[in-house]
Amino acid sequence: MLDLSTHWLGLRLPSPFVIGASPLSDDLSQLTRLVAAGAGAVVLPSLFEEQIEAEQMAAFRHIDAHVDRDAEARSFLPDSQVFPLGPEPYLERIRKTKAVLDVPVIASLNGVTPGGWTGLAAKIEAAGADAIELNLYDVATRFEESSADVEDRQLRVVQAVVASVSLPVCVKLSPFYTSLPSFAQRLERLGVKGLTLFNRFYQPDIDIDTLDLDRHLTLSTASELPLRLHALALLHGRTSLQMAASGGIHQGRDAARAILCGAATVQMVSALLLEGPPRLGKANEDLHRWLSEKGYSSIHEACGVMALSNVPNPHAWERLNYSRLLRGW
Repeated sequence: MLDLSTHWLGLRLPSPFVIGASPLSDDLSQLTRLVAAGAGAVVLPSLFEEQIEAEQMAAFRHIDAHVDRDAEARSFLPDSQVFPLGPEPYLERIRKTKAVLDVPVIASLNGVTPGGWTGLAAKIEAAGADAIELNLYDVATRFEESSADVEDRQLRVVQAVVASVSLPVCVKLSPFYTSLPSFAQRLERLGVKGLTLFNRFYQPDIDIDTLDLDRHLTLSTASELPLRLHALALLHGRTSLQMAASGGIHQGRDAARAILCGAATVQMVSALLLEGPPRLGKANEDLHRWLSEKGYSSIHEACGVMALSNVPNPHAWERLNYSRLLRGW
């Protein structure tokens, strides 16, 4: 009997398909249907560093800043501490989701600077989350900040979160690191348990008629998957970090490709936004069929078969393959 269960971040998942952080995971009824269709875990929408700080500052400006302007103010202005500022609605979402679903629930934090907001990780643990996905979505805009500065700052954020919880922490990265293996190794040394590869940058376009930014969501396509496959294949077997593929997973065969390169789990969002739970059910069926046809009895057997450390010609993942592709066009 073929087993589609897998292990990720020390958690047992009944299926390698994970619902990525998105509007899908903000709808509990939708999540219930997706789990019934075969989701092995869910990642809740991200709570942003800026969101927490902005809400806290807004409350201060609205209430606390007026308290000392009038001697009577303290008698009729409410204490800002009574409001569910910043994280409380998110913590309640964790509790409600955990109460309903019987698969792991992963909280998502998104931040780029070390600071007091990282202490929220402990509250997330207390709310019942099974793990934390820390999203290092960072856009370098300052000329004086070098790539080494950016990486060191990100590592300080990771260190603060890892130090504040006993939960497994997974870091979601962008593809824009000069040496991904080196950065992954530094994360591993800090106690990180897994990587999600990769974040998708939702960058605004330009509307040349209105001379304004055109903000709209562009869903992923399967053409984005090879970038993830390359990174997975480079890292698998060379680090203890358990990896998840994110971006470009639309079908069961896409999941199979990611697993062969070293992914323990695969995150789906775009395909499910388009077609909902039926697409997830079909992806599970297709992956099960493909594994059976190839003679695999579990996800574990297939994981990493095509990684750099296992393929007969590892140069296919390196520079040599680039010149061959150009000559073959």
